[in-house]
Amino acid sequence: MAEGGQQRALNTAFAPPPPLWKHFTPGNVKKLEEIKKEALREGNGKPRKKDWSPAELRSLTLPPELRFLVPPEIPSGTYSVFGEVQNLSTALPSLEEQGINQLYPSSPKPGPNGEPAQPAQPLNHAYYLLKISKSLLLNFLELIGIMSITPDQFEPKIEDIRNLFINAHHLLNLYRPHQARESLIMMMEEQLSRTREEIREMDKVKEELTTVLDQLAAEGAEVGSTIEPTTADDKRVTKPEEHVSEDSQLVWDIIDELDR
Repeated sequence: MAEGGQQRALNTAFAPPPPLWKHFTPGNVKKLEEIKKEALREGNGKPRKKDWSPAELRSLTLPPELRFLVPPEIPSGTYSVFGEVQNLSTALPSLEEQGINQLYPSSPKPGPNGEPAQPAQPLNHAYYLLKISKSLLLNFLELIGIMSITPDQFEPKIEDIRNLFINAHHLLNLYRPHQARESLIMMMEEQLSRTREEIREMDKVKEELTTVLDQLAAEGAEVGSTIEPTTADDKRVTKPEEHVSEDSQLVWDIIDELDR
């Protein structure tokens, strides 16, 4: 009963996480790090950093609660997700390889030298998608006629409609690599546009600050040349540090106004 319940849980659309997640605690992670450091001390006499492979971690003497922290080996070929077998290959298998009747021509397969066995003709996906869409409408009308006259003979027509939908879906999937490339190009162009706009804004603020600083420097030179202290008190009032402080505060006020 337990195995059957576990199999049902794996095949559920929203399956719960496997029970081994309970072992991924901070304490267990710390224990595993200590065991790895101890193994390095025993091997080299001093601890050092190292990327442990799953095989190397399995060679260590680990308690049962830490064995779940060892990552599995990288799958090859196929792997299982919630009880469903997935293929690692990113190549889209043809309908012929899946045993389905293909309603549009296939691209010529390459010859032994890597060149096409026959002159390659570009496959017009839009043309065949339009033909399949029209065939779907026609077959649907035929299905309505069959259901109104001989309802018990609907299965062949349903199979024809199913085959048309599979072919249309497969043609659309052929566009996926092109869609991924175009989406990536669009994202990179948007990022580049935002970066250029930020650079233009920074250059604009830099020019405004440079103008303000040049103006302040010119005004400071004029004030220094026209005002001459006559007493010791005047000399105390016109200290260079106080002028620099006032000018700095003025520059920060201008920057705050630009930020607004």
